[in-house]
Amino acid sequence: MALYLILVLLGILGNALVISVVGENIVREHGGGRSSDMILVNMAFSNLMVSVTRNILLVVSDLGLEVSPNKDCCQLLMGIWVWLRSVNVWSTFFLSAFHFHTLRRIAPPIVSVNGTRGPPKALLTGFCFIWTFNLIYSVPAFVYSTDGGKNATETLMLVSSTTRPLLGCLWDFPSTYSGLAFATTSMVIHEIIPILLMTATNLGSLLTLYAHGNVHSKSNKVQDAPVIRRVPAERRAAKVILALILLFIVSWGASVISVNYFNYNRGASSAYLLVLARFSNSAFIALSPIILAVGHRRLRAVLKSIISY
Repeated sequence: MALYLILVLLGILGNALVISVVGENIVREHGGGRSSDMILVNMAFSNLMVSVTRNILLVVSDLGLEVSPNKDCCQLLMGIWVWLRSVNVWSTFFLSAFHFHTLRRIAPPIVSVNGTRGPPKALLTGFCFIWTFNLIYSVPAFVYSTDGGKNATETLMLVSSTTRPLLGCLWDFPSTYSGLAFATTSMVIHEIIPILLMTATNLGSLLTLYAHGNVHSKSNKVQDAPVIRRVPAERRAAKVILALILLFIVSWGASVISVNYFNYNRGASSAYLLVLARFSNSAFIALSPIILAVGHRRLRAVLKSIISY
């Protein structure tokens, strides 16, 4: 209980700090801001919302406070949990994919002197797509969920919702087969595919950096100077993002294995694995701000000042 409470508090405070510090940099750019900072804020915001709307309720429930929402409230909560958790997954992948795309065109971007600076339209389109697509995906959660009472027992679980009947809210599909079909679809779309894509983009980033390093070590041409200066910075960013994605894969993978073992096996180890899933769900949200602080200069400076104070 104490460890889980610490993870939840770290997730809330850490991600709020990321949003505050990095968001301030974006505002200072007068409507522009680096694309990477916007992606970090989007990811941190999804982390924060998951902590506030779900993990805090888990802590409150552990403290013994009994809350019994009705069916309509459970449908709303389950829909929000699935929506935010799915957004969280794809926002993390968006960061990895963006960095890989940046390395593929590592030359400095061309900025018009007379043009107005602002967020790239493609970036905003990506944000809108992530939030809208996952809202559509979460529609079944708004429909096929109900209140089961304080003695309710869950028969189906999804990584994107919760690993136990939180506040008595349960999945309520018309049949066992339809529930397992939705769970399997969710496992493929929001669990397996993102992990594979993140692994591919991070390996691509590392291979791209290795290729650039070999080329620049053999060439001292003047026109390559701006690119050469960028390679060390991109290599540091790649290491931070790689650590972040590895943390995601380990925490999310543990949760995926545990929940799907419960859904398809129901062996003697189910109870222990669901406890593991609960902690691993919160580990990424709690530790990701610390990893980001290692690679973000402004965030690292603010964190140092807070600790020293």
